[in-house]
Amino acid sequence: MVLVAALAAGCASAGASGTGSGGPAAGRPGARDASASSGVPLVRVGTPAPSQRIRFVPAAIVLPGGLRASVEPASTVGGQLVVPTNVRHVGWWDGGAEAGDPFGALVIAGHIDSATEGLGFFVRLLRVRVGQVVTVTDGRHQASYRVIAVRSVPKNALATGTFDQTGPHRLVLITCTGRYDRSRGGYERNLVVTAVPTGVVEPVRSTG
Repeated sequence: MVLVAALAAGCASAGASGTGSGGPAAGRPGARDASASSGVPLVRVGTPAPSQRIRFVPAAIVLPGGLRASVEPASTVGGQLVVPTNVRHVGWWDGGAEAGDPFGALVIAGHIDSATEGLGFFVRLLRVRVGQVVTVTDGRHQASYRVIAVRSVPKNALATGTFDQTGPHRLVLITCTGRYDRSRGGYERNLVVTAVPTGVVEPVRSTG
């Protein structure tokens, strides 16, 4: 199980308001006269265009070599990221970024193995190298990320920057590594793979 010290992340949105009761409006009696007498031109209140940015919650991840696993939402409970019990699935941290966001870490974590189910999907992270590409998809859109760092960190250092929702957008993959400590029932370290977007979110290409 991957242990984290969850960081609180918030997002504030700013909306644009239309013409209010306190400002001049086109067609309102006296608006043209007020502008002419003051010499100040009327201000037009515009409506912002809908955002063209596509963002989505990953439903699947594809590692280098084409191997694919389902991605399920995963929450933190008492500072612990509860990843799927099925070791062939991985978990997207629902407190972090989505694919296509401009900022923050899109965090996906999974087990390396299980005493009852054998090797987990993220055991393959042990073979991932810098420069390789990882893709996430929701079935309609996909986003690709190029690996820029693969590092092993102590469990107690995992939260340092890994879950940060500031800074440029990136994909962070987490699993266990190092020596297994039977007395504590877990591995001593975490493997952290960091990747950056290769471009914008794209539609899934049809294979038909």
